[in-house]
Amino acid sequence: MNILFEHDYRALVIGASGAIGQAFTSALLQDARCVHVQQVSRAHCSGFDLSDERSIAMQAGASAAAGPYHLMVDATGALNIDGKGPEKSLATLQPEELAKAFQLNAIGPVMVLRHFAPLLAPGPSIYAKLSARVGSITDNHKGGWYSYRASKAALNMLLQTAAIELQRKNVLLRVVALQPGTVRSELSRPFSAGISQLLEPADSVAGMLAALRGLQPRQGAHFVDYQGREIPW
Repeated sequence: MNILFEHDYRALVIGASGAIGQAFTSALLQDARCVHVQQVSRAHCSGFDLSDERSIAMQAGASAAAGPYHLMVDATGALNIDGKGPEKSLATLQPEELAKAFQLNAIGPVMVLRHFAPLLAPGPSIYAKLSARVGSITDNHKGGWYSYRASKAALNMLLQTAAIELQRKNVLLRVVALQPGTVRSELSRPFSAGISQLLEPADSVAGMLAALRGLQPRQGAHFVDYQGREIPW
């Protein structure tokens, strides 16, 4: 078992008002070892906005008093941009929507990491960020979904790069890109018609927490799915 979860720990969930964020919060509140869960979201924190770095920095400052945190989970992300779903062809790709996908799925999250990383506890700790299998360059066999794929691939590179830097100060830190599976939520609803078995948020989170418990420290980031299986970058 991961040594982090064998002792009392403090957790922080960013994006705590979404389906997966709520499920993470609920699971952590039920863990007797987790002595505190800090929730960050637009619903919990007035003015918090992934497109506004100042609001991210302010919320990190407000969360510092309840730290340091042994586990941080960033459950933010966007699949639909301004009410439009992922592009299926180059002909439908628009620069404004591409830029917004990068803002919400890569730029905003790495600014969250920048400002919240100083709140991580020394020693065994985990920073986990929801990513997506479609962000894998190696695993892309169907094409399409340009903005979402590219923004998640960029996120993965940012996580990998940050992991290398942060681990110079804490070799026991694990930075993790998590693939939650296709979860029943508002985000997945428009694209779930052809999927026979949707995961409930609680089941996805149970799998992701089990995966986190099994991760050993290593140089760089991990990219794993909710069943603990490695995904190629």
